[in-house]
Amino acid sequence: MNSRERYNIPHDSIITIAGTVGVGKSTMTNSLANALNFQTSFEKVDTNPYLDQFYGDFERWSFHLQIYFLAERFKEQKRIFEYGGGFIQDRSIYEDTGIFAKMHYEKGTMSKIDYETYRSLFDAMVMTPYFPHPDLLIYLEGTFDDVVGRIKERGRPMEQQTPVSYWNEMFNRYEEWINNFNSCPILRLNIADYDLLKDESSIEPVLEKIGHFIQQSRNGKSKQFT
Repeated sequence: MNSRERYNIPHDSIITIAGTVGVGKSTMTNSLANALNFQTSFEKVDTNPYLDQFYGDFERWSFHLQIYFLAERFKEQKRIFEYGGGFIQDRSIYEDTGIFAKMHYEKGTMSKIDYETYRSLFDAMVMTPYFPHPDLLIYLEGTFDDVVGRIKERGRPMEQQTPVSYWNEMFNRYEEWINNFNSCPILRLNIADYDLLKDESSIEPVLEKIGHFIQQSRNGKSKQFT
């Protein structure tokens, strides 16, 4: 019996992984995909034509960058749905508007009219009954010290040069976002409860929760679980 059958996880499930920088979204995405024999969907950063220009001038390019992300994520979500599911996604379409576009607007690097245009487009594309929302959004969370510790441990040069105050802001923005999120069912997982890099078997209780939650959700009994 494979993991999908053991934990009663439908073969057509679409599961999205969300959380701030450093919580292990990519590791969780790959571990779940391997355990369930699902495909993965990762953000395509290398092909983004605005990224370099954006880092050179936030105010000039923030709107363009967010529109590009919105279009690419929308197309990817449509592709996954048309394929028939069986996917684990690294990062959700909802974070772009709920965290990053909002942050640019509040910090003054995106104008009010650009932000309102972006929000209007996002709502028209995503916040409708026709958009294929995931069966489950898994939110990875932990203490701020745990998150910063993981960022330091993985040692990516650009992240090491980033002030801790930025990670603190992102941590708080993510917490505010998830506490008000209701576009699809949420499963919250604490990163201190498993270690997929050192113990592959720690994915098993996660799979059990996912199976239980998706069955409850499809029966209309649950919206959030921890």
